[in-house]
Amino acid sequence: MDSTLRAELDGLLHRRIAEFEAGCAAGSSRSEAVELDQARVGRLSRMDAMQQQAMLDATKIRNQQELKRLVRALARVESDDFGYCEECGEPIAAGRLRIDPAAHLCVECAAQH
Repeated sequence: MDSTLRAELDGLLHRRIAEFEAGCAAGSSRSEAVELDQARVGRLSRMDAMQQQAMLDATKIRNQQELKRLVRALARVESDDFGYCEECGEPIAAGRLRIDPAAHLCVECAAQH
């Protein structure tokens, strides 16, 4: 992989990591436990609040997983493993890496999983 593409993907990974870190920080303030006064709030409102809480929790978990995936990819950028499929060892297409710089499988191997 040439140094220009590696630098481009490194910058893209840094930007995405910063976006996810900002999103995780903003999401943590919104995902505090729902406390409703059962004497003043109806059953359906409580159920709706609990569902929203569960959705926020699931989104937070997905964002944390994606952040870990991006950080692992950034570590691969600094090694000679970046840009090569972890299954077959063939180069991953530059277009695929531009779309998803954290991709660790080529299209053919990803299709088999």
